[in-house]
Amino acid sequence: MNLTATVYGVELAPLGPIIYYTDNGENIEIGDIVIVMSEFGMDYGKIRVGRREMSIDEIGYDLKPIIKKATETDLKEIKKNEEDAERAVKITKELVKKHELPMKILYAKMMVDRSRLVIYFSSKNRVDFRALVKDIAKEFKMRIELRQVGVRDEMKHVKGLGLCGLKSCCSYWLRKFDSVTLKHAKRQQMMINTAKITGPCGRLLCCLMYEHDFYIKALKNIPDEGSTILYEGKQSKVITVNVFLSRVTIYTSEGETISLPFSYFRGEQNGNRKVTDSNRDNDTDNRDTFLSNGES
Repeated sequence: MNLTATVYGVELAPLGPIIYYTDNGENIEIGDIVIVMSEFGMDYGKIRVGRREMSIDEIGYDLKPIIKKATETDLKEIKKNEEDAERAVKITKELVKKHELPMKILYAKMMVDRSRLVIYFSSKNRVDFRALVKDIAKEFKMRIELRQVGVRDEMKHVKGLGLCGLKSCCSYWLRKFDSVTLKHAKRQQMMINTAKITGPCGRLLCCLMYEHDFYIKALKNIPDEGSTILYEGKQSKVITVNVFLSRVTIYTSEGETISLPFSYFRGEQNGNRKVTDSNRDNDTDNRDTFLSNGES
C-alpha cells in the first residue's frame, strides 16, 4: 500500500533544499512564513511548494507537521533575529581575522526562540574554531553552531555570473547539485578545455547536466569518434559524429570517406557493421575522478 500525506514545501535557507512538512489545517499559501521544527530547533521558513498530496516513499524521510503560520508578532521577532544574525556575521568576520583562521563566513540564521545561532562558512581546510565559538557565545549568550559548506554551496551566497554571461544557476535558482564528470562533457562532444567547462566555484559546470539525457538518447547505438567499425567488409575508422545532422563520417581502409546516417547503426537500413573499442580513450575514469564535480 502506497501511503500519502498532504504536505507543503518549505525553504529554510536561501536556495536551500525544499523540506516537506505536513499540513496543520491552517490556510497557508505560497510565500507565507511558517514556524517549523528543523534539525537546529524551533525554525522558520518560507512556503515554496503549495499544498499537495505526496507519497511517503517519494519524500524519503520522517515528516513533521507545520507548527503554525507566523503571526504578526512572530514576523517582528523573526525580523529582529535576522538583524541580529547579520550583526553576528560582521562580528564573526572580525573574530576570524583576530584568530587568523582560514575560513570565509557566508551566512547566519538565528532560531525563532533564540536558542541557537547557526553560522555557515566555507574553507579549503579543516578549521579548529573552538576559540572562535567561545568568543561568539560571549557576545550573543546562546548556543553557537558553525556549519561548513562545500564550494558550490558557497556560490549561493557569493553570487556571480556564469561563463554564459548570465547569473550563475547555483546563485539564483539551482537547489540540488548533481555529480558532473568529464564523461558528461565528452558525451556532448565538447572540447575538453577545463577553462571553458569549469564554473566560478572551480568545479565542472552544473549546466553540463541539462542536455546530457538528450545526448544519451540521440547517440544510442552510435559509435564514438575514433572507434573502428566494419563497413561492407572493410575496416573503417569513425572520423566525426554529428548529432544535429544525425550522420557519422567514416574513413575506410581503402581510402574512402563515407557519410552514414544514424539509422544505419540502429539496424534501420540494410548492411553489416561491427563496432570495436580498440581506439577509445582508456584513461577517462582517471581524469573524470580528478575533475569530478561531486563534493567530497
